[in-house]
Amino acid sequence: MRVALNLEQILAPSPGGVGRYSARLAANLVRLGVDVRPMVARHDAAQVRAAWAEFCLSEVPPPVVLPLPRPVLYDAWHLLGRPPRRWPAGVDLVHGPSLAVPPKGGKPLVVSIHDAAPWIFPETFTARGRWFHSMGARAALRRADRVITGSAAAAGELAEHMSLPAERVRVVPYGVSAPAVRPGPDEVGEVLRRYDLEGSAYVLWVGSLEPRKGIGTLVTAMAQLVGGGAGGTGPLPVLVLAGYPGWQNSDLLPAAGLARLGPRFRQLGRVADHELWALYSGAALFAFPSLHEGFGLPVLEAMAAGVPVVASDIPAIREVAGAAALLVPAGDAAAWAGAIEALLADASRRAEMVEQGRRRAELFSWAATAASTLEVYRELVP
Repeated sequence: MRVALNLEQILAPSPGGVGRYSARLAANLVRLGVDVRPMVARHDAAQVRAAWAEFCLSEVPPPVVLPLPRPVLYDAWHLLGRPPRRWPAGVDLVHGPSLAVPPKGGKPLVVSIHDAAPWIFPETFTARGRWFHSMGARAALRRADRVITGSAAAAGELAEHMSLPAERVRVVPYGVSAPAVRPGPDEVGEVLRRYDLEGSAYVLWVGSLEPRKGIGTLVTAMAQLVGGGAGGTGPLPVLVLAGYPGWQNSDLLPAAGLARLGPRFRQLGRVADHELWALYSGAALFAFPSLHEGFGLPVLEAMAAGVPVVASDIPAIREVAGAAALLVPAGDAAAWAGAIEALLADASRRAEMVEQGRRRAELFSWAATAASTLEVYRELVP
């Protein structure tokens, strides 16, 4: 089967979870024998090579580079619905792994829609973001033969807010891709030294910094712990944020909390994949205080890396994490402070959660995601 797959998201300034999903899906479809024909917006060859290297896509063919830059290309797709010049040739099916909905070009179309956040929390998106998602949703409703999403929770929200017919929606859980060779103590130590974290007990957050991620709650909670001298008999914890810059992030971190944390706050920004797994491995615990998620990939990554997880008690996280995470009400800084303090002081509970988390993460793989996605393709192209 020949599949045109939009991989433009991996070239975005903040690829986020959609970029990781797109890249891992492409690589694992190739391993299943699918003839993946990627496409991206207008970029120079060096940018494309760098993105392919960063996301470990050596098995995936180079993309067809379309003639328009990203914003213009997506608007043309949504408003005109016609394939541009340099469209991947001879394909059997088209897959858009986000709400950048490609034209069908006379072929079946699959669209991945990861959550209903643009409709549930519209204020957390820029005006351009709201317009883009609105146009993409309309295009998906008109064109998509199948819609894939990662959780039953997300599927229910999409049915409610997009009026998607249930017969067109398929739930395909996402995966986790821990490195084949896990970072050893020396490599972890080197990364921690690089970020001045060696010897620190730290609470890690990973993601795209945007309003619905609830980072303000976590900063406030950690500031309460540090201000109250929490951390059991060990050292006071450090809060470490790692990941993409996201959007509308200028006021997400409360000034009073940052002032109280002082040197016990580190914002690392975007980190390389091998550094990320080392950071997971060295963390005392992982905190994920999102107000809303469609899936929550970092929760599985932390579990796979052997880190106890504290996460928001929201539908998608309950579905993905099961009983392997400590779930706390979203937005309740006092509850978060209490949960983190109790877990940091309870080594036996953390060890138990590490084992539960590893077993839970083993239930999810990108190979399974690709295999289930291929089954969806075969509904349309037998």
